[in-house]
Amino acid sequence: MRTFLTTILFATTANLALASDLPNPILPSDFPALDTETVALGRQLFFDPVLSGNDNIACATCHHPALGTGDAMSLSIGEGGLGLGRLREVVNGNAPKARIPRNAPALFNLGAREFTVMFHDGRVQLNRESMYGIAMPEGRTLERPVNTALAAQNILPILSHDEMAGHPGENAIADAIDAENIHGPDGAWQLIAAKVEAIEEYRMAFDWIIGKDEPIHITDISNALSQFITYEFRATDSPFDQYLNGKQEALEVDQMAGMELFYGKANCSSCHSGKFQTDHGFHAIGLPQFGPGKDDAYSDAGRGMISGVKEDKYRFRTPSLRNVTLSAPYGHNGAYTDLEAMVRHHLDPFEGLGNYDRRQAALHELGESEKDWKPMDDLAEVLRIAMAAEIEPVDLSESEIDQLMSFLRALEDPISRHGRLGVQDRVPSDLPLDPISDPS
Repeated sequence: MRTFLTTILFATTANLALASDLPNPILPSDFPALDTETVALGRQLFFDPVLSGNDNIACATCHHPALGTGDAMSLSIGEGGLGLGRLREVVNGNAPKARIPRNAPALFNLGAREFTVMFHDGRVQLNRESMYGIAMPEGRTLERPVNTALAAQNILPILSHDEMAGHPGENAIADAIDAENIHGPDGAWQLIAAKVEAIEEYRMAFDWIIGKDEPIHITDISNALSQFITYEFRATDSPFDQYLNGKQEALEVDQMAGMELFYGKANCSSCHSGKFQTDHGFHAIGLPQFGPGKDDAYSDAGRGMISGVKEDKYRFRTPSLRNVTLSAPYGHNGAYTDLEAMVRHHLDPFEGLGNYDRRQAALHELGESEKDWKPMDDLAEVLRIAMAAEIEPVDLSESEIDQLMSFLRALEDPISRHGRLGVQDRVPSDLPLDPISDPS
């Protein structure tokens, strides 16, 4: 009897401890109010290549709903490419860097109020001391207020030569960016807004939102994009959400066991905490580095490049784990295409870095692909990455890893596989849309 009571007491205490670690359910108030007309307009802009310098790439090209709001590649090919995902091909030899240095992150729940830090390195974030309350990269200060950090973020890729703008000599927008002429009536942002303004269907849509006599500004475009992303990619009805809302049967036995590991022994929640499984902080986890990097030496110091703080080198923003089963590859540079491999790396970063299987990287074949692995062939750089890693190894059995994987699957919202509004048949510019079918 004593053993039986002790067992019951231990189990009850463990469940109470777990419950205290679980986040509160997500509420409607965790997201901003949205305007139907603005969401519909943002949807058109999101899929329309008109925002690019050469009219050949849209936001959706690297953040497509069919590919988990990414592009299923470790490092994308932006400007100069044709097609989606692994089928994207280089068609423009003018690109100085064919690969984008970092992975195209998933967009799920980025419109929630608590997401105040954007990009892998946090170079856009809410900051009371900055212009209009949002810190932006040097030379990219906002001209007008925007509603969210997400709205500020989405007008930066259109200024990147390699992502959407094109290269000097190809179009007026790229030339303005090359001259660092970003602001004002002749700046790159206004040139992009003028392209949208010249399309009657867009002008009429903006009439309802900003008024007939008000010229379209880049911030009007960014707010529309932000509202669409907030609506379309909200993912808050997973089995885990249902469980938090009192539906005990929403989680299977293995998922419950995995949840206990996630919030306990496996120590996942030390960084992947809160309602969206992110602390919004920056951590170094010893991920292998490849690709062009973010400086001339092919390395990527992450947050350290923004803060200038030595301790921030190789740290990157903690991603949300909502819909993590849909959003491969994983890591700031998409180092792992397999989710279980990424989990195992977290359990022992030093082992993961030292014995990294390069076949995990999903990279397009390019003419100078051998340069991709220069960081991993540089022992000194690998040691620097290893020494910066903050995660202590955790020992889990194979069955426990299976349970943890089962819980991660419980973070998937079924609606995210097809979206709320989906992809329209055409856009106001009548430019060609990316193919809808999943090429992965």
